[in-house]
Amino acid sequence: MRIFTVFPLMLIPVAIYNVIALSGQEFASVDYVRGRLDEDFQAIPMASDALWHITPGHALIALTVLLLFFELIKSTGTGRAAIMNHAFSMILFIVCLVEFLMFQAFATSVFFLITLMCLLDVMAGFIVTIASARRDFGFSEGFVD
Repeated sequence: MRIFTVFPLMLIPVAIYNVIALSGQEFASVDYVRGRLDEDFQAIPMASDALWHITPGHALIALTVLLLFFELIKSTGTGRAAIMNHAFSMILFIVCLVEFLMFQAFATSVFFLITLMCLLDVMAGFIVTIASARRDFGFSEGFVD
């Protein structure tokens, strides 16, 4: 179970997007990926007699938001596993940023939002770790005479 605390959960939606972007065609075009993300794969009837159409892009964003929530909960840890998680989250954000800027298949709003959530994961992890370390240091400082 320790592996789940070390590796960032945000790796899951990034890996899913990479599979969508790179399956079928190597270095797919942005139009190809956008077409795959925008096609309806589920329609849910609502009480108002309207159909709620869900696309793979919508589902991927929803999954990423859910995983970001769990990453924020994990970021409250202060052990070695939490520090490694922050480091891997930073590496994942850098990979996402490079993919977004350099590869045509990753220049979509869906991947931009995933990249933005990876950045929020990194920032929240470091901020929570710094705040808790400062609190711990201040707390132990009060006992030293």
